[in-house]
Amino acid sequence: MTKPEETPVPDQPEKDVVALLLEQHDRIRRLLDEVDQAATVETRTERFDELRALLAVHETAEELVTHPRARMGEASGVVDVLLAEEHEGKELLANLEKLDVGSDEFGTAFRELRTAVVRHADHEERDEFPRLREDNDETTLRAMAAAVRAAEAVAPTHPHPRAGESATVNAAVGPVVGLADRVRDAVRSVLG
Repeated sequence: MTKPEETPVPDQPEKDVVALLLEQHDRIRRLLDEVDQAATVETRTERFDELRALLAVHETAEELVTHPRARMGEASGVVDVLLAEEHEGKELLANLEKLDVGSDEFGTAFRELRTAVVRHADHEERDEFPRLREDNDETTLRAMAAAVRAAEAVAPTHPHPRAGESATVNAAVGPVVGLADRVRDAVRSVLG
């Protein structure tokens, strides 16, 4: 007796880059809330470390993948403004890393970061993401999502505002700095 052929289950379509980045923006907003509302310094530290790493890899990937692609299309004019916002965010994040998360100074600086990050995400969602979808077909958008994930895998997990905002600089030094950051994170995790 022959076995009936199984109906192949179609692969779930890969997320496009805009969907991926929107999910990350949602996660960033939730982490901002969690840092702000943390009941203990330990929890605030854990959530801040997670937020810091996500922001660092997210922004690096955007600088390497989405912003260069946006420059090729209708969103070209907005990219310089987005890069300036990202640089400001890196500066704020780098300064926050130096502060005691339980201090009033951290709370004040964190509110400034929160405002800047939410404003920046809103700006991308309003002015860059719709144009990326208009200017690129689904295949390209899915390939960009894969490129973002690849960039995030080697991106720095700490802000490095002095490294510059150019995709060329990020592509050249990002993997090396990213590896160093990940080793530093692992050592800190083990040593406490």
